Amino acid sequence: MSSSSTSAMDWEAQYAAGVFEANTAALLRSGKSRKSRIGSLALDSDDEDQDITMASASASASARARPASTAPILDTRQDDESPISQLTRHWINERHAPDILPAQEDLLASLLDHIRRQSDAVQLLRGEPSASEEEHIRIMLVQMEVERVKFIVRSYVRTRLFKIEKFARFIMTDTTIQTRITTAERAHASRHAHLTDRHFHTSVLQSLPETQSHLDDTPIFMPPMITKPDDSRAVFVHALRDCPPIRFHEDLTLEMKRGHISLMPFSFIEQLLVRGDVELL
Repeated sequence: MSSSSTSAMDWEAQYAAGVFEANTAALLRSGKSRKSRIGSLALDSDDEDQDITMASASASASARARPASTAPILDTRQDDESPISQLTRHWINERHAPDILPAQEDLLASLLDHIRRQSDAVQLLRGEPSASEEEHIRIMLVQMEVERVKFIVRSYVRTRLFKIEKFARFIMTDTTIQTRITTAERAHASRHAHLTDRHFHTSVLQSLPETQSHLDDTPIFMPPMITKPDDSRAVFVHALRDCPPIRFHEDLTLEMKRGHISLMPFSFIEQLLVRGDVELL
């Protein structure tokens, strides 16, 4: 086995065990006197961190209140799902679900806090003049992992924002869906619905007769004017564990065993998805 592959395996073992974070924490404590010199070596992705913080104001507050965790983003444990694997699963579910799923505030806050600490550690190590070539390779690997997590976080947040803006008026009239979004998302939906209503009124509705100048009409044989999620849309479902029988009609049920994949309307598996018994494909 080559020396380069051996070094890579050693690094993976140290990183999974948290040794790398312990070393970076020690360097952070010892590098306070060099802040002025290291400050000019900020990461190129610092501006992108501002985009990540759009996840929610409450998630950011939870991250600041939570004590620092030493668990690495890259978790090789097989008996438990790592935080990044959980976020990836929720991200894929959110992209394929026709409705807005419950927000993952605690998970998102934990990952955002970890990204900030990893970025600080990378920033300090990049400015360390005595760092060896092997340590620079480690820094590059950690930075790649941070960027991968940032991409998933951004895509997850933007998927939710797309749905919130699409169903903004429906969200403001439905108390059930409001329990599945964060305070910041609810405020965004309220502002978006208000701006949309004002734009429609100024552009068109004020010129129409009173009986036709409302956005909440329910005309016969016409689609509703308020866009709402279509729970009858079919989705591909993968069972993560044995699920209770799914009843479609009085004489039609389906038992999904672990590993089973099926195509069915979203409304029949919504609760199973919330409980984590299934995932969308």
